[in-house]
This record gives sequence, C-alpha cells and structure tokens, in this order.
Amino acid sequence: MKIAIIGAGNMGGAVALGLHRLAKDVSLTVTTAHASTLKKYAALGMDATLENVSAAERADIVILGVKPWLVQSVLEQLKPALSGKVLLSLAAGIPSAQMAQWLSGANLKAAYTVIPNLAAEIGESMTFASAILGEADDLVKSLFDKVGRTLIVDERRLKAGMMVASCGTAFALRYARAAMEGGVQLGLYPHEALEAVYQTMKGAVDLAGSHGTHPEAEIDRVTTPGGITIRGLNAMEEAGFTASVIAGLKV
Repeated sequence: MKIAIIGAGNMGGAVALGLHRLAKDVSLTVTTAHASTLKKYAALGMDATLENVSAAERADIVILGVKPWLVQSVLEQLKPALSGKVLLSLAAGIPSAQMAQWLSGANLKAAYTVIPNLAAEIGESMTFASAILGEADDLVKSLFDKVGRTLIVDERRLKAGMMVASCGTAFALRYARAAMEGGVQLGLYPHEALEAVYQTMKGAVDLAGSHGTHPEAEIDRVTTPGGITIRGLNAMEEAGFTASVIAGLKV
C-alpha cells in the first residue's frame, strides 16, 4: 500500500510517525512546506519531498494534512493526480458538501474526513472518520487501526468525535496540569506530581478499559462512605467540574 501524506505538520506528522513505526506493509511518502522539516523525516528513513503532486501521483492513498484554510488551493493543485485514488482529509470543520464540491472532477475512488489525535504518533490515537464520497470504510478503519482505534461515523457525529477525542487530548492534559499544580500545593515536588498524575491517569484508563465498565463503576469502588475521595469529588462538582467539561465540548 503506497501512501502520501501531503503536509506533515503536527497532525499529519503524528500520523506519519505512527505509520512509519507500526505499519510495516505501508510505503510512505511525506511532503512538507519547509526544507528543515523535510530533513527531520528524511533522517528517520522516510521518503520525504517538497513536491506535493509527484508524491500524490505515486500513491494509492493520499492523506491531506494541511491546515483547513489551505485545503481548497492544495486540492486544486492535486486534482490531476487523484484519479482512482482514496483521499483522506485530516482538516476539521469543512462540511462534506463543500469538500465534495472542491473535489468535483477529480474522479476519486473515495474520499473521507478523518480526525485522529496526536497519540497516533505512538499508536494510541482515537480516530473518527466520515465518508465524503464513495465507500472505503474497511480500508480507512484498517489503516487507522494501525495507529490506535477507529470509528466510522456519519457526518453529524464527526464533530462530537473530534471534540471528545481530538480536542480531548488537550482537555485531558489540562486536567493533568491542574492535578499536578494541586499536588505541588499539597507538598509534592513538581517532578513527583507529574509522574504521579500521568501514572494515575494511565492506570485509571487501563483499569476501566480492562473491565469494560462505565467510569462511575470504578469511581464507586474508591469512594468510601464519608471518605476523602467523595469529599474531593463533591468539591469538584461544586466548582462546576462536569458542567465545565461539557461546556468545553459544546463550543
């Protein structure tokens, strides 16, 4: 399988690094806008180039990793090279009808909007994908399952997936920062608080995931009646914890 990632910035780069490390059946080419970035990927053994069109011409699957405001102009450049291929756009916030209009005449096999997160770099992304035109669900899922887990959804649920999983990386790490600061206030050294918070978050997720339980089921196991944990949870709720998280997801 030959894949070209057009625009290996933050998100495109994370996907490129994950596929390079974990997808041994993939022949990968990445393009960048700057020679300095190109050298970084070349040093890792990737085929890296500044030429978008030539990279797309050699690929079976083209992953578009450019910023949303560049998508239309880059697609115009790539159109002659897209015939018979699958296009996967990582650009968020562009309606599928708009993308389909920009892709008119490209004669693609299929096109999808795909929203991974930065953990694709280490094979732990939660990716949501939605069809723009054509059908290649199995291909898209099998590809992004190489760098984490993938759900194929309709366009209506794509934004929800983006907020929970892609933006959610930042939201989870903001909690980690807050918990670290709290740990320091309580007397831990910063490096101790950071280690404790990261390991606790990882352990909590792995525990609930291994049991397949609702988060509240595991919360109940640690909230002793009259104990410290329930007092802490109630204090967080009084400060608007759950409401604030939901408000952040709904922006």
